[in-house]
Amino acid sequence: MAEKVAFADLREELLQDPETRSKYETLELEFEVARKIIAARTKAGLTQQALAERMNTSRSTIARLEGGKTLPSLETVRRVARATGTEIRLSIHA
Repeated sequence: MAEKVAFADLREELLQDPETRSKYETLELEFEVARKIIAARTKAGLTQQALAERMNTSRSTIARLEGGKTLPSLETVRRVARATGTEIRLSIHA
């Protein structure tokens, strides 16, 4: 039987490779936005289907947003915020 490995440990091991680290850092913003969308939805007590209905879109669209492979438009993020009763805060740090 395969040994279980914690995700954080696996991620750290994989990020030792410079090429993998570069690709991960390229997608870091997309992953962060996806995590925030998931957090807003779950805090609002909504399923993907319920959020989709509030946004007048499909459940598969919500699944894609939460998948973190693409960066949603600001308008889409606004729609998520309205549908979940949350607010958007943007920070840019130098």
